[in-house]
Amino acid sequence: MFSKEELKSLDRKYFAVIVADEYDVTVMSWNTGHYWYIHNPEYPGKGSCVIFHKHRASHPYHQHGRADTLRQAVRRIKEHDRWQMNGRKHCNCNYNFGVKNRAKKACNYN
Repeated sequence: MFSKEELKSLDRKYFAVIVADEYDVTVMSWNTGHYWYIHNPEYPGKGSCVIFHKHRASHPYHQHGRADTLRQAVRRIKEHDRWQMNGRKHCNCNYNFGVKNRAKKACNYN
């Protein structure tokens, strides 16, 4: 479950917040226009967020990863935006979209 503090901390200059409640957050990135849906089912345990993504409002969502917290999910979304805006090339940020044992890749946006 997302706390009121976590929901208030969403960066409204970075995202258009479409929905933000205790189990679901839907945002659109002002940088890329991509839509993100973060769901916290609290199963198998608290803090298990599933991140879904789509490129346009009319497209279906696809699962994009997982995060332990809303803050971590937002950080991963911003990393993905940097990757997308860099021509889908990796730069010097620690790009690792939540898959364990995947080598961290780089991004020059900091």
